[in-house]
Amino acid sequence: MAKKNSYKISNAWICQINGNRVIPVFGDLEIEHGKISKIYKHSFNNYIERKTSPKNTYYNAGGRLLTVPLVNFHDHFYSRLAKGLPINKPMNNFQNVLKNLWWDLDKKLTLEMVEASAKMSVIEAIKCGVTYIFDHHSSPNAADGSLGKIAETLIENNMRGALCFETTDRNGAALSKSGLEENINFLKNYSGTNLKSLLGLHASFTLSDDTLAEASELVRKYEVGIHIHLCEDKSDRVLSKQYTDQFPVKRLLKNKLLNQKSILGHGVYLNEKEYFQIAESGGALVYNPDSNMNNAVGLPEYSNVPVTIPILIGTDGMHANIAKSMKQYFLLMRNQQNSMADSFRLFVKSYFDQIIFVKKYFEDFTNLEEKNRADFIIWDYVPPTPISEENYWGHFIYGALERNIKSVIQEGSFLMKDYQLVNIDETETFKEVYKQGKKLFSLYK
Repeated sequence: MAKKNSYKISNAWICQINGNRVIPVFGDLEIEHGKISKIYKHSFNNYIERKTSPKNTYYNAGGRLLTVPLVNFHDHFYSRLAKGLPINKPMNNFQNVLKNLWWDLDKKLTLEMVEASAKMSVIEAIKCGVTYIFDHHSSPNAADGSLGKIAETLIENNMRGALCFETTDRNGAALSKSGLEENINFLKNYSGTNLKSLLGLHASFTLSDDTLAEASELVRKYEVGIHIHLCEDKSDRVLSKQYTDQFPVKRLLKNKLLNQKSILGHGVYLNEKEYFQIAESGGALVYNPDSNMNNAVGLPEYSNVPVTIPILIGTDGMHANIAKSMKQYFLLMRNQQNSMADSFRLFVKSYFDQIIFVKKYFEDFTNLEEKNRADFIIWDYVPPTPISEENYWGHFIYGALERNIKSVIQEGSFLMKDYQLVNIDETETFKEVYKQGKKLFSLYK
Protein backbone atom coordinates (compact mmCIF):
# COMPACT_ATOMS: atom_id res chain seq x y z
CA MET A 1 0.00 0.00 0.00
CA ALA A 2 1.37 3.38 -0.99
CA LYS A 3 2.22 5.64 1.92
CA LYS A 4 1.77 9.41 1.99
CA ASN A 5 5.15 11.13 1.73
CA SER A 6 4.25 13.82 4.23
CA TYR A 7 1.16 15.08 6.02
CA LYS A 8 0.13 16.32 9.43
CA ILE A 9 -2.35 15.18 12.06
CA SER A 10 -3.19 18.23 14.14
CA ASN A 11 -5.02 19.11 17.35
CA ALA A 12 -4.96 15.70 19.03
CA TRP A 13 -4.45 14.51 22.57
CA ILE A 14 -1.46 12.29 21.77
CA CYS A 15 -1.36 9.54 24.42
CA GLN A 16 2.31 8.61 24.49
CA ILE A 17 3.58 5.46 26.18
CA ASN A 18 6.52 5.91 28.53
CA GLY A 19 7.26 2.69 30.40
CA ASN A 20 4.17 1.97 32.48
CA ARG A 21 2.80 5.47 32.06
CA VAL A 22 0.49 7.12 29.53
CA ILE A 23 1.32 10.79 29.11
CA PRO A 24 -1.26 12.73 27.07
CA VAL A 25 0.14 15.79 25.30
CA PHE A 26 -1.81 18.11 23.04
CA GLY A 27 -0.35 18.85 19.66
CA ASP A 28 0.33 17.77 16.08
CA LEU A 29 2.15 14.87 14.45
CA GLU A 30 4.12 15.13 11.24
CA ILE A 31 3.97 11.85 9.30
CA GLU A 32 6.65 10.95 6.75
CA HIS A 33 7.21 7.62 5.00
CA GLY A 34 5.16 5.64 7.50
CA LYS A 35 6.77 7.11 10.62
CA ILE A 36 6.15 9.93 13.07
CA SER A 37 8.85 12.38 12.02
CA LYS A 38 7.98 15.22 14.39
CA ILE A 39 5.63 16.00 17.26
CA TYR A 40 4.69 19.61 17.85
CA LYS A 41 3.30 20.25 21.33
CA HIS A 42 1.08 23.24 21.94
CA SER A 43 -1.58 24.34 24.35
CA PHE A 44 -5.14 23.13 24.07
CA ASN A 45 -6.11 26.70 24.96
CA ASN A 46 -4.55 27.82 21.66
CA TYR A 47 -6.40 25.15 19.70
CA ILE A 48 -7.72 26.71 16.49
CA GLU A 49 -10.36 24.87 14.46
CA ARG A 50 -9.22 24.14 10.93
CA LYS A 51 -10.89 21.99 8.35
CA THR A 52 -9.10 18.92 7.05
CA SER A 53 -7.19 19.67 3.87
CA PRO A 54 -8.90 18.37 0.71
CA LYS A 55 -5.44 17.53 -0.62
CA ASN A 56 -4.81 15.17 2.31
CA THR A 57 -1.82 17.12 3.56
CA TYR A 58 -3.51 18.01 6.82
CA TYR A 59 -6.01 16.17 9.02
CA ASN A 60 -7.64 17.92 11.95
CA ALA A 61 -8.33 15.58 14.89
CA GLY A 62 -10.45 18.29 16.49
CA GLY A 63 -9.23 17.81 20.03
CA ARG A 64 -9.88 14.07 20.06
CA LEU A 65 -7.94 11.31 21.83
CA LEU A 66 -5.20 9.62 19.79
CA THR A 67 -3.79 6.35 21.13
CA VAL A 68 -1.78 3.33 20.08
CA PRO A 69 -3.85 0.81 18.06
CA LEU A 70 -5.73 -1.97 19.79
CA VAL A 71 -4.57 -5.60 19.73
CA ASN A 72 -6.80 -8.68 19.69
CA PHE A 73 -4.77 -11.42 21.34
CA HIS A 74 -7.26 -14.24 20.74
CA ASP A 75 -9.50 -14.16 17.69
CA HIS A 76 -11.07 -16.82 15.48
CA PHE A 77 -11.56 -15.42 11.98
CA TYR A 78 -13.19 -18.70 10.97
CA SER A 79 -16.19 -17.94 13.21
CA ARG A 80 -17.37 -14.91 11.24
CA LEU A 81 -19.88 -16.74 9.00
CA ALA A 82 -21.60 -18.40 11.96
CA LYS A 83 -24.28 -15.75 12.42
CA GLY A 84 -27.83 -17.02 12.01
CA LEU A 85 -26.96 -20.64 11.22
CA PRO A 86 -29.83 -23.07 11.90
CA ILE A 87 -28.31 -25.13 14.70
CA ASN A 88 -30.91 -27.64 15.84
CA LYS A 89 -28.74 -29.81 18.07
CA PRO A 90 -28.35 -29.39 21.85
CA MET A 91 -26.30 -26.40 23.06
CA ASN A 92 -26.96 -26.94 26.75
CA ASN A 93 -23.33 -27.21 27.90
CA PHE A 94 -19.88 -26.27 26.69
CA GLN A 95 -19.06 -29.64 25.16
CA ASN A 96 -22.27 -29.54 23.14
CA VAL A 97 -21.53 -26.00 22.00
CA LEU A 98 -18.19 -27.27 20.70
CA LYS A 99 -19.49 -30.46 19.10
CA ASN A 100 -22.74 -29.14 17.65
CA LEU A 101 -21.59 -25.71 16.53
CA TRP A 102 -17.87 -25.03 16.24
CA TRP A 103 -16.49 -28.49 15.48
CA ASP A 104 -19.25 -29.06 12.96
CA LEU A 105 -18.81 -25.65 11.36
CA ASP A 106 -15.02 -25.72 11.01
CA LYS A 107 -15.16 -29.03 9.11
CA LYS A 108 -17.54 -27.48 6.56
CA LEU A 109 -15.25 -24.56 5.73
CA THR A 110 -13.62 -24.28 2.30
CA LEU A 111 -10.67 -22.06 1.43
CA GLU A 112 -13.12 -19.63 -0.20
CA MET A 113 -15.10 -19.44 3.04
CA VAL A 114 -11.89 -18.92 5.01
CA GLU A 115 -10.93 -16.02 2.74
CA ALA A 116 -14.39 -14.45 3.02
CA SER A 117 -14.25 -14.80 6.81
CA ALA A 118 -10.87 -13.08 6.87
CA LYS A 119 -12.13 -10.20 4.75
CA MET A 120 -15.13 -9.73 7.03
CA SER A 121 -12.86 -9.89 10.07
CA VAL A 122 -10.53 -7.22 8.71
CA ILE A 123 -13.38 -4.79 8.05
CA GLU A 124 -14.75 -5.31 11.55
CA ALA A 125 -11.32 -4.98 13.12
CA ILE A 126 -10.44 -1.72 11.39
CA LYS A 127 -13.77 -0.19 12.41
CA CYS A 128 -12.94 -1.15 16.01
CA GLY A 129 -9.41 0.29 15.90
CA VAL A 130 -7.75 -3.15 15.94
CA THR A 131 -4.81 -3.43 13.56
CA TYR A 132 -2.79 -6.19 15.29
CA ILE A 133 -4.48 -9.60 15.55
CA PHE A 134 -3.42 -12.94 17.02
CA ASP A 135 -5.67 -15.40 15.21
CA HIS A 136 -6.32 -19.04 16.14
CA HIS A 137 -7.59 -20.69 12.97
CA SER A 138 -9.44 -23.94 12.31
CA SER A 139 -10.63 -25.45 9.01
CA PRO A 140 -9.61 -29.14 9.25
CA ASN A 141 -10.78 -30.17 5.78
CA ALA A 142 -9.24 -27.09 4.18
CA ALA A 143 -6.03 -26.75 6.16
CA ASP A 144 -3.47 -26.54 3.38
CA GLY A 145 -3.09 -22.89 2.39
CA SER A 146 -5.67 -21.60 4.86
CA LEU A 147 -3.23 -19.45 6.85
CA GLY A 148 -1.93 -18.10 3.57
CA LYS A 149 -5.43 -16.90 2.65
CA ILE A 150 -5.68 -15.08 5.98
CA ALA A 151 -2.16 -13.70 5.68
CA GLU A 152 -2.76 -12.30 2.21
CA THR A 153 -5.94 -10.58 3.37
CA LEU A 154 -4.08 -8.95 6.26
CA ILE A 155 -1.20 -7.79 4.08
CA GLU A 156 -3.52 -6.42 1.38
CA ASN A 157 -5.09 -4.22 4.03
CA ASN A 158 -1.87 -3.13 5.80
CA MET A 159 -2.73 -5.07 8.96
CA ARG A 160 -0.33 -7.06 11.13
CA GLY A 161 -1.04 -10.53 12.49
CA ALA A 162 0.36 -13.47 14.40
CA LEU A 163 -1.25 -16.60 12.98
CA CYS A 164 -1.50 -20.29 13.72
CA PHE A 165 -3.60 -23.33 12.88
CA GLU A 166 -5.53 -25.05 15.64
CA THR A 167 -3.97 -28.53 15.75
CA THR A 168 -6.21 -31.22 17.26
CA ASP A 169 -6.61 -34.98 17.32
CA ARG A 170 -10.40 -34.86 17.42
CA ASN A 171 -10.61 -35.48 13.65
CA GLY A 172 -8.07 -38.29 13.41
CA ALA A 173 -4.34 -38.65 12.85
CA ALA A 174 -4.24 -37.45 9.23
CA LEU A 175 -5.95 -34.13 9.93
CA SER A 176 -3.91 -33.67 13.09
CA LYS A 177 -0.75 -33.98 11.01
CA SER A 178 -2.07 -31.54 8.38
CA GLY A 179 -2.72 -29.03 11.16
CA LEU A 180 0.87 -29.18 12.36
CA GLU A 181 2.11 -28.98 8.78
CA GLU A 182 0.06 -25.86 8.06
CA ASN A 183 1.63 -24.12 11.05
CA ILE A 184 5.11 -24.84 9.72
CA ASN A 185 4.24 -24.04 6.09
CA PHE A 186 3.01 -20.63 7.19
CA LEU A 187 6.10 -20.03 9.31
CA LYS A 188 8.40 -20.84 6.40
CA ASN A 189 6.49 -19.03 3.65
CA TYR A 190 4.87 -16.00 5.26
CA SER A 191 6.43 -15.10 8.59
CA GLY A 192 8.27 -11.79 8.42
CA THR A 193 7.99 -8.13 9.38
CA ASN A 194 4.20 -7.90 9.46
CA LEU A 195 3.24 -11.53 9.95
CA LYS A 196 4.41 -13.69 12.84
CA SER A 197 4.01 -17.38 13.66
CA LEU A 198 2.86 -19.38 16.64
CA LEU A 199 2.19 -23.09 16.95
CA GLY A 200 -1.55 -23.55 17.24
CA LEU A 201 -3.05 -26.20 19.52
CA HIS A 202 -6.74 -26.60 20.31
CA ALA A 203 -6.97 -27.69 23.96
CA SER A 204 -5.45 -30.37 26.13
CA PHE A 205 -8.49 -32.67 26.05
CA THR A 206 -8.35 -33.02 22.24
CA LEU A 207 -4.58 -33.56 22.02
CA SER A 208 -2.81 -36.88 22.39
CA ASP A 209 0.52 -37.37 24.11
CA ASP A 210 2.10 -38.12 20.75
CA THR A 211 0.86 -34.88 19.21
CA LEU A 212 2.06 -32.83 22.17
CA ALA A 213 5.45 -34.51 21.93
CA GLU A 214 5.65 -33.62 18.23
CA ALA A 215 4.53 -30.07 19.00
CA SER A 216 7.29 -29.86 21.60
CA GLU A 217 9.91 -30.71 18.99
CA LEU A 218 8.55 -28.02 16.66
CA VAL A 219 8.51 -25.39 19.41
CA ARG A 220 12.11 -26.21 20.20
CA LYS A 221 13.24 -26.34 16.57
CA TYR A 222 11.57 -23.14 15.40
CA GLU A 223 11.68 -21.25 18.72
CA VAL A 224 8.00 -20.31 18.64
CA GLY A 225 5.29 -19.87 21.24
CA ILE A 226 2.09 -21.89 21.39
CA HIS A 227 -1.45 -20.53 21.14
CA ILE A 228 -3.87 -22.83 22.97
CA HIS A 229 -7.17 -22.87 24.84
CA LEU A 230 -6.40 -23.59 28.49
CA CYS A 231 -9.02 -24.59 31.06
CA GLU A 232 -11.77 -22.55 29.43
CA ASP A 233 -14.30 -24.93 30.95
CA LYS A 234 -14.12 -27.48 33.75
CA SER A 235 -14.38 -30.19 31.10
CA ASP A 236 -10.83 -29.45 29.91
CA ARG A 237 -9.53 -30.53 33.30
CA VAL A 238 -11.91 -33.47 33.70
CA LEU A 239 -11.39 -34.94 30.22
CA SER A 240 -7.63 -34.34 30.15
CA LYS A 241 -7.30 -36.22 33.42
CA GLN A 242 -9.60 -38.96 32.17
CA TYR A 243 -7.80 -39.40 28.85
CA THR A 244 -4.18 -38.88 29.92
CA ASP A 245 -4.16 -39.06 33.73
CA GLN A 246 -2.77 -35.50 33.84
CA PHE A 247 -4.26 -32.04 34.06
CA PRO A 248 -3.65 -29.57 31.18
CA VAL A 249 -0.92 -27.39 32.70
CA LYS A 250 1.11 -30.41 33.78
CA ARG A 251 0.92 -31.81 30.25
CA LEU A 252 2.19 -28.55 28.77
CA LEU A 253 5.04 -28.39 31.28
CA LYS A 254 5.95 -32.02 30.73
CA ASN A 255 6.33 -31.34 27.01
CA LYS A 256 8.19 -28.04 27.51
CA LEU A 257 5.48 -26.14 25.65
CA LEU A 258 5.34 -23.07 27.85
CA ASN A 259 7.66 -20.16 27.15
CA GLN A 260 7.66 -16.36 27.10
CA LYS A 261 5.86 -16.27 23.75
CA SER A 262 3.04 -18.63 24.78
CA ILE A 263 -0.57 -17.47 24.59
CA LEU A 264 -2.96 -19.33 26.87
CA GLY A 265 -6.58 -18.59 26.12
CA HIS A 266 -9.13 -18.17 28.95
CA GLY A 267 -7.51 -19.78 32.02
CA VAL A 268 -10.81 -19.85 33.91
CA TYR A 269 -10.17 -23.04 35.90
CA LEU A 270 -6.63 -22.95 37.23
CA ASN A 271 -5.39 -23.57 40.75
CA GLU A 272 -2.78 -21.63 42.70
CA LYS A 273 0.07 -23.98 41.83
CA GLU A 274 -0.76 -23.83 38.12
CA TYR A 275 -0.89 -20.05 38.19
CA PHE A 276 2.62 -19.88 39.60
CA GLN A 277 3.87 -22.45 37.07
CA ILE A 278 2.51 -20.29 34.26
CA ALA A 279 4.07 -17.21 35.82
CA GLU A 280 7.43 -18.95 36.00
CA SER A 281 7.22 -19.92 32.32
CA GLY A 282 6.63 -16.33 31.20
CA GLY A 283 3.50 -17.29 29.24
CA ALA A 284 0.48 -14.98 29.10
CA LEU A 285 -3.21 -15.53 29.84
CA VAL A 286 -5.77 -14.08 27.44
CA TYR A 287 -9.09 -13.17 28.99
CA ASN A 288 -12.16 -13.37 26.76
CA PRO A 289 -14.94 -12.13 29.05
CA ASP A 290 -17.73 -11.83 26.47
CA SER A 291 -17.18 -15.38 25.23
CA ASN A 292 -16.93 -16.78 28.77
CA MET A 293 -20.29 -15.29 29.67
CA ASN A 294 -21.89 -16.31 26.38
CA ASN A 295 -20.79 -19.92 26.89
CA ALA A 296 -21.69 -19.82 30.59
CA VAL A 297 -18.35 -21.40 31.53
CA GLY A 298 -17.70 -19.03 34.40
CA LEU A 299 -15.08 -16.35 34.93
CA PRO A 300 -11.67 -16.27 36.59
CA GLU A 301 -11.46 -14.67 40.01
CA TYR A 302 -9.43 -11.86 38.51
CA SER A 303 -7.91 -10.59 41.75
CA ASN A 304 -6.55 -14.06 42.61
CA VAL A 305 -4.29 -14.25 39.56
CA PRO A 306 -0.61 -13.53 40.34
CA VAL A 307 0.47 -10.13 39.08
CA THR A 308 3.54 -11.77 37.56
CA ILE A 309 1.37 -13.33 34.81
CA PRO A 310 0.86 -11.05 31.79
CA ILE A 311 -2.87 -10.50 31.19
CA LEU A 312 -4.00 -9.95 27.61
CA ILE A 313 -7.48 -9.36 26.16
CA GLY A 314 -9.20 -11.21 23.30
CA THR A 315 -12.65 -11.73 21.83
CA ASP A 316 -12.52 -15.48 21.09
CA GLY A 317 -14.06 -14.77 17.68
CA MET A 318 -17.35 -13.41 19.09
CA HIS A 319 -16.67 -9.97 17.64
CA ALA A 320 -13.81 -7.61 16.80
CA ASN A 321 -14.52 -4.98 19.45
CA ILE A 322 -11.56 -5.16 21.83
CA ALA A 323 -12.56 -1.87 23.44
CA LYS A 324 -15.83 -3.51 24.49
CA SER A 325 -13.98 -6.49 25.96
CA MET A 326 -11.55 -4.24 27.82
CA LYS A 327 -14.45 -2.35 29.37
CA GLN A 328 -16.15 -5.65 30.18
CA TYR A 329 -13.04 -6.81 32.00
CA PHE A 330 -13.07 -3.68 34.14
CA LEU A 331 -16.78 -3.93 34.95
CA LEU A 332 -16.52 -7.61 35.84
CA MET A 333 -13.74 -6.86 38.29
CA ARG A 334 -16.04 -4.33 39.93
CA ASN A 335 -18.86 -6.89 39.84
CA GLN A 336 -16.59 -9.33 41.70
CA GLN A 337 -16.47 -6.78 44.51
CA ASN A 338 -12.97 -5.55 43.81
CA SER A 339 -12.46 -2.00 44.99
CA MET A 340 -12.37 0.83 42.48
CA ALA A 341 -8.65 1.26 43.19
CA ASP A 342 -7.87 -2.44 42.69
CA SER A 343 -9.98 -2.62 39.52
CA PHE A 344 -8.15 0.37 38.06
CA ARG A 345 -4.80 -1.09 39.09
CA LEU A 346 -5.45 -4.46 37.43
CA PHE A 347 -6.89 -2.84 34.30
CA VAL A 348 -3.86 -0.58 33.92
CA LYS A 349 -1.53 -3.53 34.52
CA SER A 350 -3.27 -5.45 31.73
CA TYR A 351 -2.99 -2.48 29.37
CA PHE A 352 0.78 -2.37 29.75
CA ASP A 353 1.05 -6.18 29.79
CA GLN A 354 -0.47 -6.10 26.33
CA ILE A 355 1.97 -3.52 25.02
CA ILE A 356 4.94 -5.41 26.46
CA PHE A 357 3.70 -8.72 25.06
CA VAL A 358 2.89 -7.50 21.55
CA LYS A 359 6.48 -6.19 21.35
CA LYS A 360 7.71 -9.77 21.75
CA TYR A 361 6.28 -10.30 18.27
CA PHE A 362 6.42 -6.80 16.79
CA GLU A 363 9.40 -4.99 18.32
CA ASP A 364 8.54 -1.75 16.56
CA PHE A 365 5.05 -1.44 18.05
CA THR A 366 4.63 2.28 18.52
CA ASN A 367 4.93 4.34 21.70
CA LEU A 368 3.71 7.39 19.74
CA GLU A 369 7.10 9.03 19.94
CA GLU A 370 9.16 10.64 17.20
CA LYS A 371 10.72 8.11 14.78
CA ASN A 372 8.15 5.43 15.79
CA ARG A 373 5.89 3.71 13.29
CA ALA A 374 2.86 5.85 12.54
CA ASP A 375 0.30 3.36 13.86
CA PHE A 376 -2.51 4.96 15.84
CA ILE A 377 -6.24 5.37 16.24
CA ILE A 378 -8.34 8.47 16.79
CA TRP A 379 -11.31 7.98 19.11
CA ASP A 380 -14.43 10.05 18.67
CA TYR A 381 -13.84 11.39 22.15
CA VAL A 382 -13.00 14.97 23.07
CA PRO A 383 -12.15 15.11 26.80
CA PRO A 384 -14.82 17.27 28.48
CA THR A 385 -12.52 18.12 31.41
CA PRO A 386 -8.75 18.64 31.67
CA ILE A 387 -6.78 15.46 30.94
CA SER A 388 -3.38 14.55 32.34
CA GLU A 389 -1.29 11.55 33.31
CA GLU A 390 -2.99 11.55 36.72
CA ASN A 391 -6.57 11.24 35.45
CA TYR A 392 -5.95 9.58 32.07
CA TRP A 393 -7.50 6.23 33.00
CA GLY A 394 -10.74 7.82 34.10
CA HIS A 395 -10.99 9.42 30.66
CA PHE A 396 -9.98 6.21 28.89
CA ILE A 397 -12.23 3.75 30.73
CA TYR A 398 -15.32 5.92 31.14
CA GLY A 399 -14.88 8.08 28.05
CA ALA A 400 -12.93 6.61 25.15
CA LEU A 401 -14.01 2.99 25.64
CA GLU A 402 -17.64 4.10 25.35
CA ARG A 403 -17.07 5.89 22.04
CA ASN A 404 -16.44 4.78 18.46
CA ILE A 405 -13.19 4.92 16.52
CA LYS A 406 -13.24 7.82 14.05
CA SER A 407 -10.03 7.22 12.10
CA VAL A 408 -7.35 4.52 11.87
CA ILE A 409 -3.79 5.04 10.60
CA GLN A 410 -1.38 2.16 10.04
CA GLU A 411 2.22 2.77 8.99
CA GLY A 412 1.25 6.28 7.97
CA SER A 413 -1.70 5.30 5.78
CA PHE A 414 -5.35 5.85 6.60
CA LEU A 415 -7.23 2.57 6.82
CA MET A 416 -10.35 4.43 7.95
CA LYS A 417 -10.91 8.17 7.73
CA ASP A 418 -13.88 9.80 9.44
CA TYR A 419 -15.66 6.45 9.69
CA GLN A 420 -15.10 5.63 6.00
CA LEU A 421 -12.87 2.70 4.99
CA VAL A 422 -10.24 4.01 2.62
CA ASN A 423 -9.11 1.06 0.48
CA ILE A 424 -11.93 -1.46 0.92
CA ASP A 425 -15.10 -1.58 -1.15
CA GLU A 426 -17.52 -2.78 1.52
CA THR A 427 -20.35 -3.42 -0.92
CA GLU A 428 -18.30 -5.72 -3.13
CA THR A 429 -16.61 -7.39 -0.17
CA PHE A 430 -19.87 -8.21 1.54
CA LYS A 431 -21.33 -9.58 -1.69
CA GLU A 432 -18.56 -12.20 -1.60
CA VAL A 433 -18.97 -12.72 2.13
CA TYR A 434 -22.69 -13.35 1.68
CA LYS A 435 -22.05 -15.69 -1.24
CA GLN A 436 -19.80 -17.86 0.91
CA GLY A 437 -22.05 -17.51 3.95
CA LYS A 438 -25.03 -18.69 1.91
CA LYS A 439 -23.04 -21.77 0.82
CA LEU A 440 -22.23 -22.55 4.44
CA PHE A 441 -25.85 -21.97 5.49
CA SER A 442 -27.05 -24.42 2.81
CA LEU A 443 -24.95 -27.19 4.37
CA TYR A 444 -27.21 -27.06 7.46
CA LYS A 445 -30.43 -27.72 5.53
